[in-house]
Amino acid sequence: MDCQSLVALPWEEAEALLQDSGVPYEREITRPVRDFFKTDEQRLYVLRVQEHGQGIKVTLGAKVIPSVQGHQDKEV
Repeated sequence: MDCQSLVALPWEEAEALLQDSGVPYEREITRPVRDFFKTDEQRLYVLRVQEHGQGIKVTLGAKVIPSVQGHQDKEV
């Protein structure tokens, strides 16, 4: 399995592929240091994949919630 092909996939899809392939993995979730952009913590996607021991380390990020310009309090 080419683990780099997991980058940008939704976590649910990437996790299923990893489980099917039997590749050992651990995950970490990264968050922005500022809350300038709102994020949906329920919609994680793969940002980075790194070799880690006998398996891989998957870094996940939350989906950014788009907003209408001039109306930052409303979701699109």
